[in-house]
Amino acid sequence: MTWCLAHIIRILIRCVGEAAINGKDIPSHLPTSSVHLSVPFPQKRQRKANMTALEPQSINWQVTSNRQAHHTDRFSSQELILRRGQSFNFSLSFNRSLDNGESLGFIVSTGPYPSESSRTKAVFPLSSGTSHGGWSAQLVSEQDNVLTISISSPASAPVGWYTLSTEISSQGKDFTLKLGMFILLFNPWLPEDDVFMSNHAEREEYVQEDAGVIYVGNTNRISMVGWNFGQFEQGILNICLSILDHSLNFRRDPATDVARRSDPKYVGRVLSAMVNGNDDNGLISGNWSGNYRGGLDPRNWNGSVEILKQWKNWGFRPVRYGQCWVFAGTLNTVLRCFGIPSRVVTNFNSAHDTNHNLSVDVYYDRDGRPIDKGSDSVWNFHVWNEGWFVRTDLGPSYNGWQVLDATPQERSQGVFQCGPTSVAAVREGDVNLDFDTPFVFAEVNADRITWIYDYYYNTPRQNASDTHSVGKYISTKAVGSYSRMDITEKYKYPEGSSQERQVFEKALGKLKPHASFSATSARHLAGEEKQPSISGRFKVTGLLEVGKAVSLALLLKNLTSDIKTVTVNMTAWTIVYNGKLVHEVWKDSITMSLGPKEEIRHPLKITYAQYEKYLKTDNMIRTTAVCQVSDEAEVLIERDIILDNPSLTLEVLEQAQVQKPVNVQMLFSNPLDEPVKDCVLMVEGSGLLMGSLRIDVPALRPKERSRVCFEILPTRSGTKQLLADFSCNKFPAIKAVVPVDVAE
Repeated sequence: MTWCLAHIIRILIRCVGEAAINGKDIPSHLPTSSVHLSVPFPQKRQRKANMTALEPQSINWQVTSNRQAHHTDRFSSQELILRRGQSFNFSLSFNRSLDNGESLGFIVSTGPYPSESSRTKAVFPLSSGTSHGGWSAQLVSEQDNVLTISISSPASAPVGWYTLSTEISSQGKDFTLKLGMFILLFNPWLPEDDVFMSNHAEREEYVQEDAGVIYVGNTNRISMVGWNFGQFEQGILNICLSILDHSLNFRRDPATDVARRSDPKYVGRVLSAMVNGNDDNGLISGNWSGNYRGGLDPRNWNGSVEILKQWKNWGFRPVRYGQCWVFAGTLNTVLRCFGIPSRVVTNFNSAHDTNHNLSVDVYYDRDGRPIDKGSDSVWNFHVWNEGWFVRTDLGPSYNGWQVLDATPQERSQGVFQCGPTSVAAVREGDVNLDFDTPFVFAEVNADRITWIYDYYYNTPRQNASDTHSVGKYISTKAVGSYSRMDITEKYKYPEGSSQERQVFEKALGKLKPHASFSATSARHLAGEEKQPSISGRFKVTGLLEVGKAVSLALLLKNLTSDIKTVTVNMTAWTIVYNGKLVHEVWKDSITMSLGPKEEIRHPLKITYAQYEKYLKTDNMIRTTAVCQVSDEAEVLIERDIILDNPSLTLEVLEQAQVQKPVNVQMLFSNPLDEPVKDCVLMVEGSGLLMGSLRIDVPALRPKERSRVCFEILPTRSGTKQLLADFSCNKFPAIKAVVPVDVAE
């Protein structure tokens, strides 16, 4: 009975094998038995000894040693994951040794339509010589009918899923047998690869680090939030690979798309389009309205892992919702997953120039109210990515860091995508170079033109031109620490320097003539404006905390030797971080007289009751004052302030060890004179938790303190990052992050 069952199985497998030999396609994106260390092959019935055909019996993929050698051993999945341009070994066991006249060859292929002409398929023999840059197979050793074989891939091979088959010529017959599948990634350890990064510490940070921080806030108050990149978590690599297969390019021309996956700048550009969901059912839907019903407030995400899993589980439909740091954090995960060194970068006072004239126009009315007019804006901060690779299309001086921005702001070649833009090209004003250099150049260099709109005459009047405020404190996480590294000088020469002015004029000269004229006029006007007779600023005079009044002072100074009478119209609006207005929460008007050279301090207060209902997760309020001295142009004073949330504390209560439960506690105190309800704690951390942990926290009475205990189970040693998000009806997103040192 046992023999009969085995015989039937052999017949079925042989039929499948014959179908493959006869040219039936093998699905190229499905996981197979390549995950196993040793895979047996179906056996034909024995002939006489001198007539025995050569047949493989089993294969040992040597997954552990290969993944260690290829720096892919941190991936949680068990597939054979390799890096291009580097050899890998496996052992093939046969029923007997090879005779003279018998030969062994191999076929590798990727994508649904592999071909040798497009370099998505290669056919090569087993040899004893050395490879010459293409696919090759060498015999390492032969012992007891077991062949140890080394296969090498070219450093320019497309990345993705590959099928490996063997061609056997024996007894005058040829047949092909599929051995299994593997994943091929970019190789930043290899000098011949376009993504090669020579510095070990930087490679560890920008490829291997699976957690980090993202800088947010504004120029007066830079803060950071933790982010779980989680590129090595279970299933994430396969989801990232499926992103490419859902792109518009793949759907239009899959053969060409797969062939172009050898080029990191192509892959990066496709990903910048796919991480947003605007054109192609990509990963994330953007939302800056302040209303996040039907999805998650962007501030509530702790990392990319849950976003990627949700995208897959929802049938590859966009996840709701994201804003710039969510797009950037997720794109960073995918880039590092593929082996492209990458980092998250924040630009403070980031310009959104919609007409490529290197200036952004912002409007106010005479009462000091900001006006949503025109499509330009200046964001308190904007977050994008940099990927590290060579620019064979531009030349070696443009190699290195390249801007990739997945936030859907403007269309490029008909699609919401941005980059890769050479950072070196931005610094030198080479806005004629691919891709999207004018837009990125404007983000860090544009002039900010302020207009006062006169409703009586229904016309705007230019009030001021600011050539210095855009593109401040460009920041990224430092290598090996949580310090902020300022990289502004990588994007532009020092503000006000002769080089900075020359580069700006060079960039103008490369743009359209009408755009150059507009921006040049604005910049020259900045030096020709009549100097105002007064100056002013807002000064914070109290603690900036949610639940408390905002105490400020307007400081006005008479710059002349004459008496000046000033009428001041002031407003305060809650805003989203990109400058989108939410609601006016306070306004006031005063008239005062300033003696010669006199400085006056006028206190103002915005109560919690005034802003409570309209404050968004960014906790931002924009205060403005339009100061009018008779027969003079208005002086506009503006300040965006950020209110602090109450603190959320995470405490690891014992030494963390691999595969040993660890107790953690969360502490939170309600600072308000009213209860908070609908409290939820979300926790995640790569190497510390499988997925995310959701805990419903009981409602808190006024001033009550909450203590919540939970367990984590570390699965990998080293310093890991535990992230928490606490939300309730009064505080929609309070963040905490704590490093956890995990011992073996």
